[in-house]
Amino acid sequence: MRKALFLFYFLFFYAITQLLWWGFILIKFEPDRKGMIIGEGLIFFLIFIWGAFRLKKHVRREHENNQQQQNFLLAITHELKSPLASVKLYIQTILKRDLDREQQKVFLSNSLKDIERLDDLVENVLLTTKLENRAYQLPKEVFNMTELVEQVIDRLQKNACKSQVIKADLDEDIEIKADKFAITNVITNLVENAVKYSPPCATVSVNLNKQGQNLLFSVADHGEGIPDDEKKLIFNKFYRVGSEATRKTKGTGLGLYIVKTVLQKHNASIRVKDNKPSGSIFEVTFENYAS
Repeated sequence: MRKALFLFYFLFFYAITQLLWWGFILIKFEPDRKGMIIGEGLIFFLIFIWGAFRLKKHVRREHENNQQQQNFLLAITHELKSPLASVKLYIQTILKRDLDREQQKVFLSNSLKDIERLDDLVENVLLTTKLENRAYQLPKEVFNMTELVEQVIDRLQKNACKSQVIKADLDEDIEIKADKFAITNVITNLVENAVKYSPPCATVSVNLNKQGQNLLFSVADHGEGIPDDEKKLIFNKFYRVGSEATRKTKGTGLGLYIVKTVLQKHNASIRVKDNKPSGSIFEVTFENYAS
């Protein structure tokens, strides 16, 4: 990137120098047309400046996209390798050692958690691929969203620490017409993020409530929160809060991009608010959800 910027600035200043030099020569040999030469030169100069900086912005954006994709490949490789290594170790231990039934159940339960983690990752990648296809239409059906949220919470509660509390306030038997697979992914990503970015065993609040013709789904955590200047960026593909050097939590940068894109295809909206005294609240609104 530094070499590219150096070459860009070198060519930029070279072109400006040549423009000024040829302008000086033209004025010297045709002084009667001085006004026209200066005017046209200024117009060309402004267009050239605009084009050059547009090009620089594009090059920088491409570099950032390439960097994000490289980070994604590294993250997804780690996300795949870590649970696979864990499952392999558990199974090898069960096969090689004479474990009692309780120990086997613990090892198999832990293996199942890692497999569920792999399943979520594969679902994220598959759904992202589908969403990239603009012609793809999400198949919609009527289903009980209250039961769906309860199922997701139950599964993620088991993956959390024993004393972790995922508090749910859900209106009963709420039915919605939507893509069940995609909405499951939305709920999973939001609740899982809240658990992931909260302190150990902190409370995560999940709400699902009717508000007239609208349906409000929210997830609140007590983590470090999200800076105001990053609230809009977190829904970009591959974007993750913080720098690569300071980021400690695992992730691919696809979760919130999927959430935003799926909700847009359902005419739903999402906003991020600060939680008090710390943390974030993700608020999803389904307008006229029953239609």
